[in-house]
Amino acid sequence: MSTPLGSTTTLLLARHGQTVWHAENRYAGVSDVALTDEGHAQAEALGHWSAANGVDAVWTSTVSRAAATAEPACRTLGLTATREPSLRECDFGILEGRTLAEFEAENPARAKAFRSDPVAYPFPEAEDPRTAAARGVKSLRRIATAHQGERVLVVAHNTLLRLALCSLLSIPLGEYRRVFPQLRNAAVSELRMDERSAGLIALNVPCA
Repeated sequence: MSTPLGSTTTLLLARHGQTVWHAENRYAGVSDVALTDEGHAQAEALGHWSAANGVDAVWTSTVSRAAATAEPACRTLGLTATREPSLRECDFGILEGRTLAEFEAENPARAKAFRSDPVAYPFPEAEDPRTAAARGVKSLRRIATAHQGERVLVVAHNTLLRLALCSLLSIPLGEYRRVFPQLRNAAVSELRMDERSAGLIALNVPCA
């Protein structure tokens, strides 16, 4: 039996804009890191894209870089974003504000294990990636249920969204870095969801 059209939700997943830590590829999980000028420009482009592509609602992480990225879309669309704590980025533990290369220099064995399976061997003191995936999926399902038949812009974070996508698409979580090497800043990935399933329609669609 086919799913009625009205019960299908389109989630337009966007990673926040570029931050001041991107140039050095530093991990920004729970850290509150500001957007660069380029990040603000990416946010404006996402706002224009949203106005041209039929967005009905906007949800964001509570982290400021995600909220700032969503602001131009809200302004253009005349909407108020719903801020969802469970869409926050993973806590990267001792890697917060540091690079993988720095960690590898002091603990090569642990870094090698992370590269081989980042879920089985997360960073020390980091959030369990399985826990992050579960909260991300729960949030996306809640958003889809609240906006059946609509198109929703969801602005969140690189690792959280990749983990959630793997879980929703039945991809082993430990493969998230290989299957989804990167969600580009302020690019849009289109996910169709109903109460039973999810399907990825597009990945990393540029807005500018």
